[in-house]
Amino acid sequence: MTIVEKDAVASVHYTGTLPESGEVFDTSEGRDPLTFLVGHQQMIPGFEEELMGAQKGERRTFTLEPERAYGEKIAEAVQQIPAEMFGDITPEPGMTLMSDVGPFNVVSVEGDTVTVDFNHKLAGETLQFSVEVVDVRPATEEEIAHGHAHGPGGHHH
Repeated sequence: MTIVEKDAVASVHYTGTLPESGEVFDTSEGRDPLTFLVGHQQMIPGFEEELMGAQKGERRTFTLEPERAYGEKIAEAVQQIPAEMFGDITPEPGMTLMSDVGPFNVVSVEGDTVTVDFNHKLAGETLQFSVEVVDVRPATEEEIAHGHAHGPGGHHH
């Protein structure tokens, strides 16, 4: 029997909530299951850790503190940028935009100054997951070499 372990390909249905508010921040409900190669940094650390040893059909619910999820908020990641740096885009609070160093969120706009946050939206948050293991199989040598799952739900070349 295959279990969730390093170099296995796991397919899971999941719902992620913020425990304090109960707000769902992500779910696979109504979509294909999430398929990933275990042990290759494709998932936040605690998500994989909590699923280790799970078998097909097993359900697990777990809570991840920020250090096992998206990390703590970093104060230096919140910066003020002149509005003209946005070119044709009119920045508005709540927007998520892409930069050379990754995505960032617009926090506020005051006159010609835009406050942006490069922290992940879920940084500093405690997350709760409810996960059902839909399938687990050994990874192929090619998947291990490439560092990701192939086929349905995985990566296609």
